[in-house]
Amino acid sequence: MRILVVGASGTIGEKVTESLASRHEVFRAGRNGADVSVDIMSPESISDMYKTIGPVDAVINASGGANFKSVPELTPELNEKGIESKLKGQVNLVLLGQEYMNDYGSFTLTTGVMMDDPIPFGSSAAMANGGIKAFVASAAIELPRGIRINSVSPNIVQESWDRIGHLFAGFTPVPAEHVARGYLKSVEGAQTGQNYNMY
Repeated sequence: MRILVVGASGTIGEKVTESLASRHEVFRAGRNGADVSVDIMSPESISDMYKTIGPVDAVINASGGANFKSVPELTPELNEKGIESKLKGQVNLVLLGQEYMNDYGSFTLTTGVMMDDPIPFGSSAAMANGGIKAFVASAAIELPRGIRINSVSPNIVQESWDRIGHLFAGFTPVPAEHVARGYLKSVEGAQTGQNYNMY
């Protein structure tokens, strides 16, 4: 398969790319993409990426961010990052990528544990994650040509624990390699409309 991994240089994206590269043709995209650059907050950049790569059998997104602030500190401007990046950016990868997706291909997006297991300062990210989960479930019944769509909900990964583990009190971190298996299940499996909890 020809597989496009957006966010391929990130902690999870690297493991996803490694796990697929031996069996598939993988293209790595991101702000500093090895094969193609993309800013998922820009529809024009997303379109340019697809034009550069051409038809694909799968698109995986392992990128997207949000500001971590308490609700009293969260302003509409700070909340916008989660909307523009984690929510709209991922949705636009699907909307703009449909015409480049081969028949029976798949999209795999990323949600996150905090939408189901809240943490302090996580409201903006949880909002975006929940929106993606709902979009995936709804889009799955309308995508044409046998195209599938799923999302993966990662737990906090061991590789990020030293940096942000203080936000996840009581959580048990998991290896990024474990989380990567959810993306493999989405791409190489047959299910659609699912959110895979990789806890």
